[in-house]
Amino acid sequence: MSAAGLPSLVQRFFTQRLLEQQGLSSHTVASYRDTFRLLLAFATKHIGHAPSKLRIEDFDVSLIEKFLQHLEQGRGNSVRTRNTRLAAVHAFFRFVAVSEPALFLQCQRILAIPSKRCEHGPVEFLTESEAAALVAAPDARTWIGNRDRTLLLVAVQTGLRNSELTSLRRQDVVLGTGAHVRCLGKGRKMRCTPLRPDVVAVLKEWLRCQPGEPDDPVFPSSRGGRLSADALQRLVSRNVALACRSCPSLKEKSVTPHTKPLTR
Repeated sequence: MSAAGLPSLVQRFFTQRLLEQQGLSSHTVASYRDTFRLLLAFATKHIGHAPSKLRIEDFDVSLIEKFLQHLEQGRGNSVRTRNTRLAAVHAFFRFVAVSEPALFLQCQRILAIPSKRCEHGPVEFLTESEAAALVAAPDARTWIGNRDRTLLLVAVQTGLRNSELTSLRRQDVVLGTGAHVRCLGKGRKMRCTPLRPDVVAVLKEWLRCQPGEPDDPVFPSSRGGRLSADALQRLVSRNVALACRSCPSLKEKSVTPHTKPLTR
């Protein structure tokens, strides 16, 4: 039995290792958090213990390999996503190896799990008609439909990444002269993306009907918190399925929050 339990190691990994020592960006930390949320849920179901009863020793190489297989076969994740999740697991067990030398052999075996080679296919683009059909799919008469339509319109026009959309705050949106949205993008670079007049009009109406504090998310969940990566993917998938009725060509494309609109 290790001196430090799993909860203590996970907390120290996020607070001390990632934030204090490495100073990683909020997007990277959020990605690691999503990995651990998925891993803990998988371990709870696979081992049959509540999350509070899990031990660091439960996370052996066999469990991690089954988790990676679950990501690809059970969740339908790409090899690239699988490798991203594995990178987060590797980072954690490098930390554990230093913090708990008694677990060094367990960590070494997990760190030996290799990333998979993946082919880089062509980037998917939406034509103007496909993008229009996608934005028109939500029922704007409902709260969720209005949110989805506004989010999809902003995503199509700005090309913001998954994490940038979900972390967008009200104070990051400027709707006056020189309307734009601000976000901390990849490489910790602050990026300002201009907004078209039609997008400004829709955003104004959405924010007017959805009052909140400057630090609140622009596109909250139904409970008022930040949308998770899974919730955003479900949002996109749901509305793509609706848009396919009027635009069948969408059936031939893999549309994700990363899919880009057609550029001129």
